[in-house]
Amino acid sequence: MGNQLDRITHLNYSELPTGDPSGLEKDELRVGVAYFFSDEEEEVDDRTPSDCGFTKDHSPTEEGPFSVSEVEYSAFCSQECIFSKLRENEDLNVYSAKTLLTMCKPGDLLELVGTAQAPHWAIYEQDDRVIHLHKGEIRKDSLLEISNGRHGRIVNNRYRYRPLPPDLVMQNAAGHLGLSSEEICWTNSESFAAWCRFGKREFKAGGEAHSAEQQYFLKVHLSGSGVHTLVFRSLEDMIRERRRVDASGILKELSLVNGGKE
Repeated sequence: MGNQLDRITHLNYSELPTGDPSGLEKDELRVGVAYFFSDEEEEVDDRTPSDCGFTKDHSPTEEGPFSVSEVEYSAFCSQECIFSKLRENEDLNVYSAKTLLTMCKPGDLLELVGTAQAPHWAIYEQDDRVIHLHKGEIRKDSLLEISNGRHGRIVNNRYRYRPLPPDLVMQNAAGHLGLSSEEICWTNSESFAAWCRFGKREFKAGGEAHSAEQQYFLKVHLSGSGVHTLVFRSLEDMIRERRRVDASGILKELSLVNGGKE
């Protein structure tokens, strides 16, 4: 399965994350890039629990933990592991929204998942409230209401970057409440929530200066068909493609490196 590379866990903290609550780093390069809002499906919809990949026996009111069928990934920038979603290395179980609330602390990254859907990410505030990007608007909502049949989990360690202190995470999230449309520089809920927690400009659309030397490699672990490796010029591009695969289950074959299979 080509998992030797997947076990690379070296963390390079020479570049500490920034977290200006205004969202505008003074030295940020944005040449010829316009902000735009999410153009995804986006994620929080009216599907029933069975549509989300759970059986009748797994209702949203049950405690869990539960397992759901998901594509697994690992991602690297050069040789450094920056993202991991592998069941063999971590707990990918999910819980009902009600149970999840008992596990959360302010500033936690939350992920709501369902089959054949891009996961929805949010920052937990307190008292059932989360801050998230939904359909081009950054808003505060009830986790119980937006879960709408989906189960979820805390994903603070999904990205291997150094997190900001919880109070700064909350400043980042709350400081953007009410923004919409062209005011937003994140293309999906994951990029916004991850930026709030880690403060890295790479999560923003156009926030990363491209270079020939720096590439991102996404390893897609598909049951029965090996590991496919895709290459991207930016973290944002990689996130968008991974979420597209989650929603469609289809890889863009022309994006595969060396034919894809390992």
